Amino acid sequence: MRNQIEYTVYGDYALFTDPFTKLGGEKMTMHIPTYEALKGITSSIYWKPSIIWIIDEVRVMSPIQMESKGMRPMKMDGKNDLAYYSYLKDVKYQVRAHFEFNHRRPDLQSDFNEHKHHNIAKRAVQKGGRRDIFLGTRECQAYVEYEEFGSGEGAYDNIDELHYGVMVHGIDYPDESGKEQLMTCLWTPVMKNGVITFIRPDECTIRRELSTYEAKSFTIGRNMQSVDDTYAELVGE
Repeated sequence: MRNQIEYTVYGDYALFTDPFTKLGGEKMTMHIPTYEALKGITSSIYWKPSIIWIIDEVRVMSPIQMESKGMRPMKMDGKNDLAYYSYLKDVKYQVRAHFEFNHRRPDLQSDFNEHKHHNIAKRAVQKGGRRDIFLGTRECQAYVEYEEFGSGEGAYDNIDELHYGVMVHGIDYPDESGKEQLMTCLWTPVMKNGVITFIRPDECTIRRELSTYEAKSFTIGRNMQSVDDTYAELVGE
């Protein structure tokens, strides 16, 4: 596929929480990463407002195992509370993603340089990303390396299918959806031989409105660097 990158992301812990069930003090991770979590990781590797990352597939490399920890989160009054967080432990995923231009931002059309964006993204993968990488939450630090998707042995390669029921897919943001609303998208993932193939956000049929939200304004040269300048800095051309 055009404009595609592949990488592996790994870390000691991951916490992929369901936004509908984390209103209390306790947090419980889902067994697999959401589309939105992987999109966030990919955007931390490389992102510009002129492109949209589409997550194609994720391959679960390590066995799914969990560990609970006693935490002391801060309350609104400044005091600490006691809560238990349940994390995924020793996680590793192979990810395949590609970018498309954000045609809802015609003001950034001068930044639609496919060749330069793709080369910067591949270089960013080799360097471990341009921003901090984490798995679900900030305390779950992670690391990115280049790895060919499908290489090596995964923990679930020989399991035909695992069904996970209705789960969060991701969030529709106004700068990508064209609507001044934040929308949560749901779907029913199936892992086949260790691989989960994601549907596109616009293919999700179950949605829930969260709130009204305005897209952030970007102007090249003011609060955004052009892809030409970024390419010249990284590649020297």
